[in-house]
Amino acid sequence: MKQLRMLALDTSTEACSAALLWSNGEVRQRFIVTERGHADLILPMIDELLVEAGCRLQDLDGLAFGRGPGGFTGLRIAAGVIQGLAYGAGLQVAPVSSLAAVAFLTSSPSCPSAPSPHGILVCNDARMNEVYWGCYRFDPDDPCVPIVLAAEAVGPEDRVQPAPTATHFAGNGIARYPALQARLESAGLSYRTGVYPRADAIARLGERMLQQGDGVEAAEALPVYIRDDVARPPRPAVTELS
Repeated sequence: MKQLRMLALDTSTEACSAALLWSNGEVRQRFIVTERGHADLILPMIDELLVEAGCRLQDLDGLAFGRGPGGFTGLRIAAGVIQGLAYGAGLQVAPVSSLAAVAFLTSSPSCPSAPSPHGILVCNDARMNEVYWGCYRFDPDDPCVPIVLAAEAVGPEDRVQPAPTATHFAGNGIARYPALQARLESAGLSYRTGVYPRADAIARLGERMLQQGDGVEAAEALPVYIRDDVARPPRPAVTELS
């Protein structure tokens, strides 16, 4: 399968990142954790990556972004930037779940060649004493396609239920809800600390989406909020029963 050249970004949490996946498989990335300033940081990150690689947007095969769920402001920033870039360069976009990106990185920090077949529960902070969560696994035969074991949801931490096959959990919501961490560990799950959605994972997952024909036009590159049900994924998710 042809490898694609991708630019990806994610601003769905306090982590702000951009990554460039080039034709030799190399991934270059900019990443910073900060509570504010994503709008000021993301465009210079993108410019730096393109200059370093000596390429233009028109040289790419597609774009990808973390479509959420996540913070409202961060998701609007990512969607606005990616729509503008896609319109200007005439590129398709892969809207990638920010929760699935955390699961991907938890499965293996560097594009897994032999990912765990077991489930990974992701819990990201949703503020208002709630978390966003979802549960995924990755097939070793197609390691860049997340298989949904528990659909994305939002609610109080005491409603979080991992899939029966889950063996690990991660996400920035864990440290903020100690009772949730204790409950999951008492159920036998292992905690992977410090994992945020990252643009290199968005690029890998987004590349596979475009290879499968699941890209969208700029106008359809919309955030997924979940809480207010403002936008929905443009394609049905891959599920365990698919």
